[in-house]
Amino acid sequence: MIDRNIIEKFRDLPTPFYYYDLDVLNSNLNALKNESVNSGYKIHYAVKANSNPKILKIISSYGFGADCVSWNEIAAAMAAGFNPGEIAFAGVGKTDKDIEAAIRAEIFCFNCESIPEIEVINQLALQHNQTVRIALRINPLIDAYTHKYITTGIEESKFGIQTWELDEVLRRLSEMRNVNLTGMHFHIGSQITRMSVFQSLCTHINELQDWFISRNVDLKVINVGGGLGIDYENPDKSPGFAEYFTLLNDFIDLRSGQELHLEPGRAVIGQCGSLISKVLFIKNGSNTLFAIIDAGMTDLIRPALYQAHHKIENLTSEGNVYRYDVVGPVCESADTFAKFYELPETRRGDIIAIRSVGAYGEVMASRYNMRDLPGSVFSDEI
Repeated sequence: MIDRNIIEKFRDLPTPFYYYDLDVLNSNLNALKNESVNSGYKIHYAVKANSNPKILKIISSYGFGADCVSWNEIAAAMAAGFNPGEIAFAGVGKTDKDIEAAIRAEIFCFNCESIPEIEVINQLALQHNQTVRIALRINPLIDAYTHKYITTGIEESKFGIQTWELDEVLRRLSEMRNVNLTGMHFHIGSQITRMSVFQSLCTHINELQDWFISRNVDLKVINVGGGLGIDYENPDKSPGFAEYFTLLNDFIDLRSGQELHLEPGRAVIGQCGSLISKVLFIKNGSNTLFAIIDAGMTDLIRPALYQAHHKIENLTSEGNVYRYDVVGPVCESADTFAKFYELPETRRGDIIAIRSVGAYGEVMASRYNMRDLPGSVFSDEI
């Protein structure tokens, strides 16, 4: 719930902008920290979810590591105070430049997705006279039951090493001297709300553990990746960290000395963010009313890209309820946040909040149509 006193202050701010409720963020981080301490599991925040510098500094202050998918993310994480020795570098298409920079930074681990990638990392590590840690991102062939663009663990995905490649991977690794296989890594998708999906992943991890042990390969790190979803219908609902950690504890069989690593992103940051916009016009359509707002798909692309649903609130009206197509100003028909959406009677100048946008919102903004990038406002600033 956005405080009414803050809503009045929104009227004087240039829209659109991202509003971050730091009480919500810190509540999530405290809950995650408590679960991490109680379980002994290690956390790497997924920087791709939100790389706002202030957000990163707050998250790093809790002592978590980082999960990054580019050198620029690694640099941003280190600038915000993350220890490079606790940064994992993932991504299916790491460039030589990024790999070399990460080697020099002495990061925790490269999460590798193919034999050619491992070969390049080994070659570049040799040139820098270093031995680097790697984990194998293995494709467990698990359907995450989420949108096809954010499902990453199925057979036709570009991500991960297939299980039938593992014998060849171990054979090739036996010939390399500058990479040290330290663990397994998984990431089966994003916005996963069925806990049964994670239970299936745990079962597959246990089977792979037996496979590696049968080949005398001792892995220190089991990294289950991220993917824990949030409730977009209920933006004030906290993420289910306790249930998630309990499931992992109950169903993953860790060996002596092994570490379990997690890479949450959306669940950490998603519910603390709202996109604040103003109504420009109310336009009569043939079969609908258009509420045209000054935020567009350039500010929040998820509805256009994923057909994602966000709760939308008119913060300044309590009139009779009507149905609106809530749309933005961008020259694309896809620039639509919701169709036939129920809102109290909406007028020019009303303040609109699109909720649960802390993850994959600001970080994906663009300047298409030469629009300005949205600003960011924090609850401790107003």
